[in-house]
Amino acid sequence: MSILITGGAGYIGSVVTETLHKAGRDIVVLDSLVAGHREAVREEIPFYEGDIADAELLERIAKRYDVRQVVHLAAFLSVSESVTKPLMYFVNNTAKVVSMLEVLMRHGLENVVFSSTAATYGESRYVPIDEAHPRNPTHPYGISKYFVEQILDWLDKAHGLTHVSLRYFNVAGATETHGEAHSPEIHLIPLVLRVPMGLSESVAIYGTDYPTPDGTCIRDYIHVSDLADAHLRALEYLEEGNASDKFNLGNGVGFSVREIVSAAEKVTGMPIPALEQARRHGDPAVLVASSDKAREILRWIPRYPDLDSIVRSAWEWHKAHPSGYRDY
Repeated sequence: MSILITGGAGYIGSVVTETLHKAGRDIVVLDSLVAGHREAVREEIPFYEGDIADAELLERIAKRYDVRQVVHLAAFLSVSESVTKPLMYFVNNTAKVVSMLEVLMRHGLENVVFSSTAATYGESRYVPIDEAHPRNPTHPYGISKYFVEQILDWLDKAHGLTHVSLRYFNVAGATETHGEAHSPEIHLIPLVLRVPMGLSESVAIYGTDYPTPDGTCIRDYIHVSDLADAHLRALEYLEEGNASDKFNLGNGVGFSVREIVSAAEKVTGMPIPALEQARRHGDPAVLVASSDKAREILRWIPRYPDLDSIVRSAWEWHKAHPSGYRDY
């Protein structure tokens, strides 16, 4: 029996793939390489380039590897793009997942670990956000993930397909062999690090008048290795026969944009000029997730909870791979 990892060549997916591989799991990776990198997956790991909605390809993979579990990470992830191209997100992040599940369930699929998002909650009514927080996603990206969570709930009720949905905000950091290599880059920490790398002259800070200690937005960050460990623990949780559930993942504290810039200056030893700009529409002041439930039930303990460790690991990877996976 094998575990299918969709999106296993992406930023998060490649670290999840490496984590499960080191844990001795039988895995097979499916990735369209629209955003992923073939170099991010070890040669000895079975790899297929293709779409999750390619029924014929999924049939071949399911039969050959006896797929009983899937860790689903493949998705489009830009909030702003989802607002301008909603159908693209509903097709890719929701409709194609239905097609994938339909095929895999015909071949005995038992468990699903779904890489969801804390964006399913929408605007926070209180912080830190726990799993009981009302869910009212405010953009197509969040809605597309919310739909999949609902679909999985109904598949459990109708067919006993047990699953875990992992909800988190911002993923950052790197391992020695895997890091962020997006084009274009949209995440704050790699954008900040572009300045000391000589690739940008400054970093933009959108909004400095929020009701926070330094006036900039506060966000929850989780190290990519800790996130990968949570995916492994979610698999183990399901294998123990536990019921379907949802878990938030995060540091539970949150860091402001200015704190990110300051940490990067400390780690790199270089000044990072910031260009202050107006707020972006829809950016909440504070988004922080409570991970108490995951810590208690999944026995998940982040190894890199402090900001300096997260930024330092990203800096080391970007220095070693200034052109991303093209440097391999």
